[in-house]
Amino acid sequence: MAAPAATAVAPPPSLDKDAGGRHVLFLCTGNSCRSHMAEAWARHHHTNGTFSSAGMRPSGKVNPNAAAVMLEKGIDVSSHQSRHLVESFTSKMVPLDYVVTVCGNADGDCPMFHKGDPDGVYGKTRIVHVGFDDPPELAADLEGEAELDVYRRVRDEIEAFVKGMVDQLPNLPYR
Repeated sequence: MAAPAATAVAPPPSLDKDAGGRHVLFLCTGNSCRSHMAEAWARHHHTNGTFSSAGMRPSGKVNPNAAAVMLEKGIDVSSHQSRHLVESFTSKMVPLDYVVTVCGNADGDCPMFHKGDPDGVYGKTRIVHVGFDDPPELAADLEGEAELDVYRRVRDEIEAFVKGMVDQLPNLPYR
């Protein structure tokens, strides 16, 4: 007796060049620090795809310490804008392949893009959570180099994730 045929499952969106790249949105609460770092690293390390960042409750500015530690690596985020998820993306129906929440608040507040629209523009959006520590919170009582060291550590952790994102994203749990 022959084994039953395997059910074909559509492969997850890929960031590889053969797939034509994807749109990845990095989402945080304030869109002032971690999400900007992730967007900048993605643009730096991946030439295919579209990379953006937004916040659930944007702060209105890029954190100056985040900008300073990124500039140490030759990446200038000082001109980035703090954007609101709804105003910049969902209200304009910008198609997104992945939404990567980089903080617990954004993960908890992140809308389910595809509910009620399984075949529409957000029907294929995968929401994954990859949390990173909040530098402004951890460094609140620190000054000088000790304060910047917190930002540097998180910057480097985000870079490590983003570098391996092509292999990791398709395999992470999503909703």
